[in-house]
Amino acid sequence: MAALTPAPIAGDASSAPGRKERPRAWRVVVLALAAVYFLVPMAASFWFTVDDPQGFSLDAYGQIFSAPGFASSLLLSLALAVATIAVVLLLALPAMLAVRLGAPRLRPVLEVVCTLPLVVPPITFVAGIGTVLRFGPEYLATTPFYQTIIALQNPDFPVVLVLAYVVLALPYVYRSLDAGLRAIDVRTLVEAARNCGASWPHVMFRVIVPNLRSALAGASFLTLALVLGEFTVARLLSFQPFPVWIVYISGSQAQVSVAVSLFSLLLTWLVLLAVSLAGRNRS
Repeated sequence: MAALTPAPIAGDASSAPGRKERPRAWRVVVLALAAVYFLVPMAASFWFTVDDPQGFSLDAYGQIFSAPGFASSLLLSLALAVATIAVVLLLALPAMLAVRLGAPRLRPVLEVVCTLPLVVPPITFVAGIGTVLRFGPEYLATTPFYQTIIALQNPDFPVVLVLAYVVLALPYVYRSLDAGLRAIDVRTLVEAARNCGASWPHVMFRVIVPNLRSALAGASFLTLALVLGEFTVARLLSFQPFPVWIVYISGSQAQVSVAVSLFSLLLTWLVLLAVSLAGRNRS
């Protein structure tokens, strides 16, 4: 007996082949409101930078690269971002793999530890760091750790900022890597690689990391955005990366500071786009 197939109901849009579903009105409204929310302040900022008593002028943008401290502060922030990404990934990924493969019951503990910085206010966090840095040299003056704590505060490359940024970025990195690890069968991949004679470094860099490319790119994306926009910790510790320099120059050159802010926003988008593209699988 031939199988009976229901005939499509006349006027049913869902049964028409090749017909696309129209976007709902609320989606258009949400996207329009989001566009207004983001684009209107940027347009107002751009108009402020080009507004001149004599007319339209781009002099503020021409003064960006010649502004004192621009290049050094930007390079410092980028170096801090690269170091922070490397350290936080080297800490988080092996720990999450070890817990997932060897001690699954410790996953809630690791999750609480990694997300704990979200409940600690940055001002409290930096106050504790400042207290340690002030009293550390006094108590460590007669020990070999004296030069270490001095080196942590080197203005050319403040390692203490890297350590602080690692703590602040840890919750976002954990969430990104956890989503990536949930999407793959880690145990099967590791066991298959080990049965084929692969060493643990080979398993890590040739098996796990390629399958977590998108998750690693997302973690790097969030960490880079955090470092390039963080102001409180660096300012209270008396260092001058790029966000602090923008606030510093705003007191003397308002238009240049706003132009630099727009330029840094564009630069951040380009860098984040490059990181995002690097994390996609190549065909």
